[in-house]
Amino acid sequence: MRMSMTSKKNVIRWSGLFLCLFLPLAFAAQPATAPLRTGPAAFGDWSTDAPGVVRHITVADLPKPFASRSADNGPRLVARPAGAMPIAPPGFIVQLLADNLRNPRKIITAPNGDVFIVESAAGRITAIRLAANGTIAERQVYADKLNQPFGIAFYPPGQHPEFVYVANTGSVVRFAYQSGDLQARGEAQTIVPDLSAGGRLRGGGHWTRDVVFSPDGGRMFVSVGSRSNNDDNDAEFHRANILSYRPDGSDFSIYASGLRNAVGLAINPVTGQLWASVNERDGLGDNLPPDYITHVEKGGFYGWPWFYIGGHYDPKHQGKHAELRDKVIVPDVLLQAHSASLCMTFYTGKMFGEEYQNDAFAALHGSWNRAKRTGYKVIRVPMRQGRATGEYEDFLTGFTTPTGDVWGRPVGVAVAKDGSLLVSDDAANALWRISR
Repeated sequence: MRMSMTSKKNVIRWSGLFLCLFLPLAFAAQPATAPLRTGPAAFGDWSTDAPGVVRHITVADLPKPFASRSADNGPRLVARPAGAMPIAPPGFIVQLLADNLRNPRKIITAPNGDVFIVESAAGRITAIRLAANGTIAERQVYADKLNQPFGIAFYPPGQHPEFVYVANTGSVVRFAYQSGDLQARGEAQTIVPDLSAGGRLRGGGHWTRDVVFSPDGGRMFVSVGSRSNNDDNDAEFHRANILSYRPDGSDFSIYASGLRNAVGLAINPVTGQLWASVNERDGLGDNLPPDYITHVEKGGFYGWPWFYIGGHYDPKHQGKHAELRDKVIVPDVLLQAHSASLCMTFYTGKMFGEEYQNDAFAALHGSWNRAKRTGYKVIRVPMRQGRATGEYEDFLTGFTTPTGDVWGRPVGVAVAKDGSLLVSDDAANALWRISR
């Protein structure tokens, strides 16, 4: 059908209006890829964050202790502004799946594709089933009356798990499970009653506990953060460690030590190694010491509380345990100090493309002990043959307002069955889906 001249003019007029109104928004949401930032430029703050910004922090970049004052600059939380959305790289779409959760923390995908969300403050786990278009088709409370739950894992590894394990703040429990369950089958069975061999675990301090299993299912790893910032007294018994058990809770051992707060655990799909996302100590200045993401060696010592990032003495403990100084393992990826790196996962989906395969993603909850905020984003950690390059890249940003107030704080990251990335946000009480 031939178009009249008047119709053609209308099409041109409306097309021009569309370009004027909408193209500036599209370009504003897709910042250009920034160059690699190294040295002092790698530290930055929230105002320099954007998808594609790459940072590489090395041991040589570390300042001296107290090079800057220790700040008390907690985030000013505000409601999500109308229309505000996280910003992903060009070609990715961000979708709000839910914004009526209560303190959503770790998330995990069942082999059949159902998504389990730990709502820590509510003491419950919510299970959702996604429709083919990525929206929520069904949602139920899987289990409740839990004690500050955080970690969650299916066991045994593989396509046919029989249990859902949950790490409460002071115990590990499990529920019988069959594929498709959106509600727990019966009562929880306690596997580890006190998260320590001798029953001396002290309360307080870091409360999150994560749980994952070795690829063969033979060992269960449980992270327990420190009680203090950098003390070395008896209250730290079996803390700042990753603990190891058989899946039935027997045969306790300390798998690795000196990790101040290994909030997130994950198994590298290429090497089968345990990896951890770790919060380091506060009080030494804006850029010291870095938080980090690293592989975890059996029997490995990562320095806390006497050392940080290799054999650097914490000023509070100068001269102590000199016999351990050369044994401190330097982490694989150093992150901006005080970013509060929480959960991590490895990307094993297909949707994002080959360039993302087996890379890690981690949620940075955001700083309080820094004069200029950092964190409040999701980062990508490039991997080559299962080994980190040392760099990390901003992937999902935009959780702050132009004035620096905070409306979103990422916590959990998981890969959905369709290959999209799911991110929990305990400030907006939201669940985000990123697709390509």
